[in-house]
Amino acid sequence: MKMKSQNYLNCSFIFFCLLLFSFISCKGRNTVKDPEYFHTQIQIFKTSANIKYSYPRELGKEISARLDSVALSMNPDNNKTIISKVNNNMDVEADDWFIACFNKAQEIAALTDGVYDITAAPLINLWGFGFQKMDQVTPGKIDSLKQFVGYKKVRLEGRKIIKEDPRLQLNMSSIAKGYSCDVIADLFEGYGIENYMIEIGGEIRAKGKNPKGRTWTIGITTPIDDRSGEIKETQEIVFLHDYSLATSGNYRNFYVRDGKKYAHTIDPRTGYPSEANILSASVFAADCMTADAFATAFMALGLEKSVRLADQIPGMTYLFIYSGDGETLREVRSANFDQLLEGTN
Repeated sequence: MKMKSQNYLNCSFIFFCLLLFSFISCKGRNTVKDPEYFHTQIQIFKTSANIKYSYPRELGKEISARLDSVALSMNPDNNKTIISKVNNNMDVEADDWFIACFNKAQEIAALTDGVYDITAAPLINLWGFGFQKMDQVTPGKIDSLKQFVGYKKVRLEGRKIIKEDPRLQLNMSSIAKGYSCDVIADLFEGYGIENYMIEIGGEIRAKGKNPKGRTWTIGITTPIDDRSGEIKETQEIVFLHDYSLATSGNYRNFYVRDGKKYAHTIDPRTGYPSEANILSASVFAADCMTADAFATAFMALGLEKSVRLADQIPGMTYLFIYSGDGETLREVRSANFDQLLEGTN
């Protein structure tokens, strides 16, 4: 499984170009000024947050306070956070942010038979970013780590996280950024804000219209085998209205052995890289937390299992881009994907 944190293999690659912006001023017969669109840019989880919204006043302080609260719950790089205290076997109670992400992660872990697993960080670190440590990996080391890796080895009792093995480590970076988008969306809903776009580390939640009065428009980038990340081509343009989008991919981090391409995605059940031909998985859902976690899970599941599972989930919308013969790229779309290709523009 691929974790989305720079400390825990920041190997979630962002395949978006935001085709938005430019502000509006006076409009309409009554020459009443439209609500102004504000743009808040801050850092969270070692990535950027770009948030646009229409409201009579700027809400930067409220946004920052809310995101700081989430980070103090689940940032694994700060030893004062709840997740760090859990990992260090300290006595601590989980807050609402932590509980929401933990429960969703465990739900998806069960649905994927443990392919998605927030306890997998030790195995991922063993291989190293871009498999830099693969020559040091041995079956013995993998077996040693697997003794305390597994989503069934940790549970929530009230507000206490109970670990079966004190060596077990949690990392929720594959779900926390998407959840952070939901947290800000809830903040906006409380203010009655109907037009906003929230992007955190490439995970997106949008509602209403952009400053041009159009549906928020997002470009999904073609997964080109370009490790520099400088080549960007748009595969699809989608319209997001009251919807969330998360994309995961591994096409810039892989290795080839015996003519087979292995993803930079670890299967926590085996401890070895998963062999899958999905190059990017874009998942659309009502909440960004769900989209974020499933996008990660589908990369490890592979194409056939991902399609089979996704089609069983009511309302799940997806676009999987995978490698065909030679250099051919192919798509698999959910039956309802085409509705995202139409917008008010």
